Amino acid sequence: MKPVPIDQQQALVSRLMQACGGSYSPETRRKYYISGPQWAAAYQGQGLFYAPTRPAIGFEDVIRKYAGIGIGYWTTHDTDVIPTEGLGRDQQFEIVARLLKALSENGLQCSMVTTETFYHAVWAASPAAEAPAVREYAKFRVRNTVEIGHELGAGFAVYWPGSLGYYVQGAIDEMDTLRWYAEALNAACDRDIEVAGKKGRPTLKHCLEAKPFEPQAEILLPTSDAMLAFIGSGLLTHPEMVGLNPEYLHELMWGAAPRAALARALLAGKLFHFDINDGYRLKHDVDIGVGLVNPLDWLNVLVLLRSHGYNGPFNLDFKPPRTTSQFGVFEVSFPTAVDRFITLWEMAGEVISDPIIQEATDALKAGGSSGDGAGDPHDAEAIAKANHELLTLHELIAHRLVQILLGLHRGRVFSIGR
Repeated sequence: MKPVPIDQQQALVSRLMQACGGSYSPETRRKYYISGPQWAAAYQGQGLFYAPTRPAIGFEDVIRKYAGIGIGYWTTHDTDVIPTEGLGRDQQFEIVARLLKALSENGLQCSMVTTETFYHAVWAASPAAEAPAVREYAKFRVRNTVEIGHELGAGFAVYWPGSLGYYVQGAIDEMDTLRWYAEALNAACDRDIEVAGKKGRPTLKHCLEAKPFEPQAEILLPTSDAMLAFIGSGLLTHPEMVGLNPEYLHELMWGAAPRAALARALLAGKLFHFDINDGYRLKHDVDIGVGLVNPLDWLNVLVLLRSHGYNGPFNLDFKPPRTTSQFGVFEVSFPTAVDRFITLWEMAGEVISDPIIQEATDALKAGGSSGDGAGDPHDAEAIAKANHELLTLHELIAHRLVQILLGLHRGRVFSIGR
């Protein structure tokens, strides 16, 4: 192939994208509770060791692009759209008015707001720093975000305390830090109750997001399980208002099974919101698009969530690769991420209703029998023997899941030349 001229490259991408097939219409995509973050679409490809590869893009353009794709919900940090110095001032009110106009004109809803408590220099020692002024400022920020959320019609507020930790041992008192962080969450919930009452709206669902490492060397609330313990610690004045926003990759980063972490959150009644992406176990936070690395695991995750009635948002918290252009972000990255999620979600429905998996699961739950009907319930050897052959169904179920993922259950086979 000859080198492709610059003015023909976008057309090539679009033609090959169309040739891929398997896309859903914007109308179909809007039927799913999928949200697009401002920060994900506006990510310029920058990082600790590399420069941006894409130009900046404002929220009006992001919202318009999401609408065209069929993403029906939009999420944001406070400072993704409002400069830090404008928070709580006239500039905030002007920008919120523009946001409401853009959302309305494009038929989107704001589903979630979150407070940036990690980037600005004021958070160098975390939002629960020793200095009282920092902690009071943190309370102002989370209260203010609650107010923004109500103005925009959001239902969720997320908190990622990424800087809640330390670089060097002995620098902080962990007990104090956790208590101080709880004070900020209590301030947010108290303001939420007040604002919701005045506006006649439900209170927000407040969601804690864990991450095992980065940006601090040691993190005080590194996992979803740690967050559950924190919620139940007695430090929160409204623990019923506070739940989790697990992120798929954040669970992988410390070697956990995301499905197991989600199951524990479901059991606790605390799975409020879910950030979806993909990546590699025990690696840093690469934020790859959903299903590009672990499609089988993702299928299993969605089987769990469908089976147990999760009906919250799926937030596309991933970073389009640095190699993808601004055009490609909205032509390839976001449409394909949405379509992979929808396909995996519908596959999960097939798994749940699959007769082979159903029969195998029913047999395992029924257990085995020695046939004489009078087995000794305390005879370990007899119980093991009675169930021995049934346990092979575990591997059979796993094989059937792969068949469904690859389309083999519908007769797809490959003809191999002899």
